[in-house]
Amino acid sequence: MAEDAVRTEERQGTDEEFVPIAHHGMIGDLRTAALVATDGTIDWYCPGRFDEPSVFAAVLDPDVGGAWRIEVEGLVRTQQFYLPETAVLATRFLTATGVVEVHDVMPVLRPADPDHRSRLVRRIGVVRGTATVRTRIAVRPDYGRGRAEVELGDDGALLTAEGLRLGLSATVDLEVEESGEHGPELTSTFTLESGQDETFVLETLPADGSVSPCDADTQTLVEDTSRFWHDWLAQSTYRGRWRESVNRSAITLKMLTHEPSGAVVAAPTTSLPEEVGGERNWDYRYVWIRDAAFTLYALLRLGFTEEANSFVRWLSERLGEDHDGGRLGPLRVLYDIDGTLPTEEVELDHLRGHLDSRPVRAGNAAVDQLQLDIYGELIDSVYLFNKYGEGISHDAWSDLCRVLDWVLEHWDDEDAGMWEIRSGTRAHTTSRLMVWVAIERMIRMARQRGLPGDVGAWSRVRDAVYERIHERSWNEEIGAFTQSEGGSALDAGVLLMPMVKFCSPVDPRFLSTLEAVEERLVADSLVFRYDLESADADDGLDGEEGTFSLCSFWYVEALTRVGRLHDAQVALEKMFTYANHVGLYAEEVGLTGEQLGNFPQAFTHLALISAAINLDLRLG
Repeated sequence: MAEDAVRTEERQGTDEEFVPIAHHGMIGDLRTAALVATDGTIDWYCPGRFDEPSVFAAVLDPDVGGAWRIEVEGLVRTQQFYLPETAVLATRFLTATGVVEVHDVMPVLRPADPDHRSRLVRRIGVVRGTATVRTRIAVRPDYGRGRAEVELGDDGALLTAEGLRLGLSATVDLEVEESGEHGPELTSTFTLESGQDETFVLETLPADGSVSPCDADTQTLVEDTSRFWHDWLAQSTYRGRWRESVNRSAITLKMLTHEPSGAVVAAPTTSLPEEVGGERNWDYRYVWIRDAAFTLYALLRLGFTEEANSFVRWLSERLGEDHDGGRLGPLRVLYDIDGTLPTEEVELDHLRGHLDSRPVRAGNAAVDQLQLDIYGELIDSVYLFNKYGEGISHDAWSDLCRVLDWVLEHWDDEDAGMWEIRSGTRAHTTSRLMVWVAIERMIRMARQRGLPGDVGAWSRVRDAVYERIHERSWNEEIGAFTQSEGGSALDAGVLLMPMVKFCSPVDPRFLSTLEAVEERLVADSLVFRYDLESADADDGLDGEEGTFSLCSFWYVEALTRVGRLHDAQVALEKMFTYANHVGLYAEEVGLTGEQLGNFPQAFTHLALISAAINLDLRLG
């Protein structure tokens, strides 16, 4: 897929219908992000930062959620694409009388900009012919529960609500229309001829901030932001076969970073369903230790060391915190951007949910789960940072040793596992596997750098974990490592075994496991994360889910490592075809090929990068 290619989308959203998850592009400013649908609607946006309450949430409820819509008279169809190697998104409206392009951008002018202003800029221009455009802006604070007060002035509109202050400026006149119980809307209608354009800027203001006049020269903002992304991407060391897909994934991961803190969120959205009409709807606007650690790995592989440095600084603060070290250990599964624990999970009953998939949730109860695998992913990422980055400090090493002490005492506890099941705790194989990784990587770092530690004691526990996995997680009858000790269900997480150096990729036990996974979890390169049909695989939730795209890319890596390079390349190329029109992936792929789950998903994009890099190396 050429970076500047377009794909035609035949539908135009209305107030009464949902735009599919895949029919979106994302823009962001390294603080927050917005989703722009192929019909030009901004239907998801949390101002200021990723985990703030939304002001546009039509993707979850077209009537209540709020949106920024663009309607063009005589519309025939729309197209959407990114400007090459940037996060600047263009939506093209093909009409009976002309061609309109909307350039959406959240300006990022330079790295670590002390003067950064969080703005959502829309530049609407006519490429040829003439067109009449109407835009409607319905700001719905607090996930649609609040009501914005609007004050029109000479420079634009001031929109306020509890905890919210936004300024909207434009190069055209704005009007206020009452729209019933949900609050007023701002509208504007104008006609443009070839070469003409108009600009709208929605800015997040400080508590005492006022509306700034609209700068008509937004082309400079677009050009400067494009230059920022070009310069950033130029740091990538990847020169392989799949540069367009890898580069788009890298830009996506960068957009999911919170530059001021160094945090990395799992996705910018909440409650996009893993099953349409079902309850598998989660809030992913937080920093999962697991997701962020894998993201660190992917960015390091591409040569982006500054992002790695920033996240390790964020992580070092979590390592140094004085948790009680009790049942949940010295680290939690997830944090908010500031590194504090999120508030409780709540259900937003006033929202319909995407395609009527309820409940809609804010917050995530997984924060109270024990997931032992996070320690392996965390320490493995620190090991890679220590190897390829600046290296860890004395204080960070001391904190890691303290964390490992807890892991050594609790490695055989039952937990919720990496898939965060809600049906109780078990002895998950992947949890044991990643505990082994945690201990093994600590031993490596101690030996490579001469760092202090009781390597002998660590080695004894590492070996005990290794034997435990082979003795209790291996099912001789099935010929595979199973999801949990003594069980029969399969889990795609075991595909990680050769990737983390737990076993040789040609170990007969792994080859047999791969064969079993292919038989029960793989559907033409798409991979389910676990076998819900098995009696011992209950995850505590009703319904089913789609194939998990992270696991599909893990499958590509597993095929690569066992030497089935042709099969790996076919599987990878097929996965590329499941990307949406601008190269983005949600969490899952549904029965009919639709994208499901929160969007875009960091896990999926980082796994794509890893799979592409490793297959490239083997193909030569």
